[in-house]
Amino acid sequence: MLRGMTDVPEENHARPLSGDPRVPPPPTAGERETLTAFLDWHRRTFALKCAGVPAMRLSDRGVPPSGLSLHGLLRHLAAVERWWFAIQFAGEDLPMLYYSDDDPDQDFDSLDGDAGEAFALWEAECRRSRAIVDRAASLDVTGVRQRTGEPFSLRWLLVDMIAEYARHNGHADLLRERADGVTGY
Repeated sequence: MLRGMTDVPEENHARPLSGDPRVPPPPTAGERETLTAFLDWHRRTFALKCAGVPAMRLSDRGVPPSGLSLHGLLRHLAAVERWWFAIQFAGEDLPMLYYSDDDPDQDFDSLDGDAGEAFALWEAECRRSRAIVDRAASLDVTGVRQRTGEPFSLRWLLVDMIAEYARHNGHADLLRERADGVTGY
């Protein structure tokens, strides 16, 4: 049994649910492998929450008065991947996605464009982020926040991104159930 969880047999810990295509993060890996595995698990979770939703329903703002939608979350997460990993951490000179000073919430508010293109862009940004992490010599490598000039470590960035995806996966749970009644993952 797991400590503090007397009703959960240990052999059921860290195994995928029946039919769950995600690979659970390794329970005894090193810090870097653990952090990147958890982030990838959350990325796959988000993709599963959107899988099978008709394209027209991805833009539904399902929990009024909130403007959140699966399509908006998808655009937001693509923008967050680019902003934190490529622009802030790696210092790449790239335009921000779905943002301008005049329209800072266009990721959620302006849901024009094809959802399939949005998925492709999000997947490309996730690949770029993984490559940036792979190139970093250690978790202690730092990037610099453009707005404040403060340094942050890759370790901090990975933990922050895990929290970002965990929060938005919770939103996606509600939006998916509202869209078509599907729950899980």
